[in-house]
Amino acid sequence: MAKKPETKEMLLVGSKTKEALKGSGKQTFNVSSDTLEALNHHVYWLIDQAQKRCEANGRKTIRPYDILA
Repeated sequence: MAKKPETKEMLLVGSKTKEALKGSGKQTFNVSSDTLEALNHHVYWLIDQAQKRCEANGRKTIRPYDILA
């Protein structure tokens, strides 16, 4: 059985994120109860990667390309 990732503080605004995930118009989607937790975990991973990239480049300021790279 896969190990469940540790629970971290929620960085996302639940209602706004869920609304964006659902979509609008002709194409709408259902959002499962654990989706926000998974997305929050991914955001923490992106932050960790950006910090490592910034440190590797000898900077203390995280820039947009550190997140998007």
